Amino acid sequence: MSTPVGHRPPPAEPLPAAGAAASSRLSVYAESTSVVQGGRLGLRIGRPRGYGRFRVRVHDDISGELVVDTRRRSSRWWLDVPRDWPSSLYRVTVTDQDGDVASAPDEAQAWFVVRPRRPSAPTLLSLPFTTWQAYNRFGVPGEGLYPAEDPRRAVRVSLDRPGGGPPPERWEHGLLVWLRRRGEAVDFCSNLDLHDGAAELGAYRLLVVNGHDEYWTWEMRDRVEGFVRDGGNLAVFGANTSWWQARIEDGGRSLVCYRDPTTDPIARTSPGRATVEWSSAPANRPENTMTGVSFRRGAGCWGPDMPRMREEAYTARFAEHWVFEGTGLRNGDAFALGTLGYETDAADFREIDGVPRVTGRDGTPRDFVVLATADLRHWRAYGQGGWATMGVFSSGAGTVFNAATVNWGAGLDDPVVDRVTRNVLARLSAPPVAGRWDVIGEPAPVHALVAHRGDLVAVGDGALLTRELCGQNLTWRHLADADGLVALAAPREAVPNGPQEVHAATIDGRLVRWTGHGWAPAGTVPAGTAALAIADCRIFAARADGTLWAAPLAADARRWTAVGVAPPLAGLTAEHGRLYAACADNQLRSAAAPPPDRPVHGWTALGPLDGVTVIAADGGRIVGVGPGRCLRWRTVTPAATA
Repeated sequence: MSTPVGHRPPPAEPLPAAGAAASSRLSVYAESTSVVQGGRLGLRIGRPRGYGRFRVRVHDDISGELVVDTRRRSSRWWLDVPRDWPSSLYRVTVTDQDGDVASAPDEAQAWFVVRPRRPSAPTLLSLPFTTWQAYNRFGVPGEGLYPAEDPRRAVRVSLDRPGGGPPPERWEHGLLVWLRRRGEAVDFCSNLDLHDGAAELGAYRLLVVNGHDEYWTWEMRDRVEGFVRDGGNLAVFGANTSWWQARIEDGGRSLVCYRDPTTDPIARTSPGRATVEWSSAPANRPENTMTGVSFRRGAGCWGPDMPRMREEAYTARFAEHWVFEGTGLRNGDAFALGTLGYETDAADFREIDGVPRVTGRDGTPRDFVVLATADLRHWRAYGQGGWATMGVFSSGAGTVFNAATVNWGAGLDDPVVDRVTRNVLARLSAPPVAGRWDVIGEPAPVHALVAHRGDLVAVGDGALLTRELCGQNLTWRHLADADGLVALAAPREAVPNGPQEVHAATIDGRLVRWTGHGWAPAGTVPAGTAALAIADCRIFAARADGTLWAAPLAADARRWTAVGVAPPLAGLTAEHGRLYAACADNQLRSAAAPPPDRPVHGWTALGPLDGVTVIAADGGRIVGVGPGRCLRWRTVTPAATA
């Protein structure tokens, strides 16, 4: 049976002197990065020869509360963690008897997380111990993993050594304090708990990654990506996330990162696990696929220029999105001044009529919705020029939000940053809500709508309009004149001997189809037709009173047959053999498209329409718009209240 990483049980014999125990200065390290409530944590204390008693104090680092104050002589101390200690980040400080630090402060402190005995909150926050250890002993030849371009840097460092706590900038601290101050229900873990599975991810709705979480193992990524794919959610209030692949070796007590596939021995046998940038060969697993963004197109300002980050702000690009609910922002407004830095992440995107749209060339999922951007290309004078790109996307059954900046926690006194954070936590930590409508575009005077080959096609103000069918708030483009058109429909599946074009009903009872260059005659429709749908190689027509007809789509001489009555409706659409109706009583309803000799029956309520009157179906979603309402979509899954 293998021993979980970072959770080695107390050994029967004393450990050999190493790290703190062999130090010539007063120092300390924890033998694990986390311990469960009611568990026991081993601490190793190093001291100069002849040194007598020393003082050990333990603080809840988030609240600042002193929870242990004792004096010891032994170089080994077991901390018995009470069951009632809150899940939190804790700090151990070793001093002389008078409380003075007798050596470098980072060596005289150790850090660990207390995990709950059982998950007690919907949200789990992971702390980046691997990154803290990677920066430990920065610049010390053979002992620090940094600087990256220093040939004297180490490729393997021990976790059993002093230091390895938060950096002086405390990138993670702002969010931790904010969560505690607000009384948010959050459990904590070390990211090594994600590596070895000690964190029971499946018991949570939301995983939060915070600050500067740069070093990820293969196991961490597999577990987090699987969690999201299966319906969990991920919120990243950080940047430079999962930039390097690292390994945990030596029984869980060493962190390894060669950065070079030619020297990493595992590259010959398991090239995908080579410790290189995740997006580089031979790993070829861009972090964008998990987080949506990457430092590769992000920005950084370092050294004496780091204060420059406080001069930058985000620009809102999709103010109607739920992430910005209650902020009062409008597109083009600046917000989050001072939160951008010292490193940011970004997605490759292009502007389409003034709206950002990701390209997917860098590994960012195509359904990534850009919420805000910051042009930081001028940072090339301070370190790395690039962008910051805040956004959200779906991955499997889960949702990923990314603030895309290391310094997000420093801006939580800003009302907009505060509200965005609250919106993200509230939505992603809650149970999933079926039938919820989400905004994907601005209001438009549209009275007919259809999805066709990855685009939306609409009729409004006498024009045929189109835009890509996606979650980004793209603008409508003029395609052609469309005077007299009252309804649209298009086949989604193959139609034997039939056209694949968009079909339209006219106010004078004609059926026409769009050839790409103009409208061609396709027959007639029943008088009073107000809505169309195509399903199972047949075309359905409906009056506003709910009267339905059907006819073969590919027939030369089309004969319409009455097939029943739906509730009075404003819109009709179809997908995968099902009809969907936007009904006059503000309900979305669905029924199976019947065989040719049977009527439509068994309409099922799927939930409220939220002001939608015109609908289209595609990819398991209903897209809709109504008078004065933003373009929006929802899944076809019935609402919980239906």
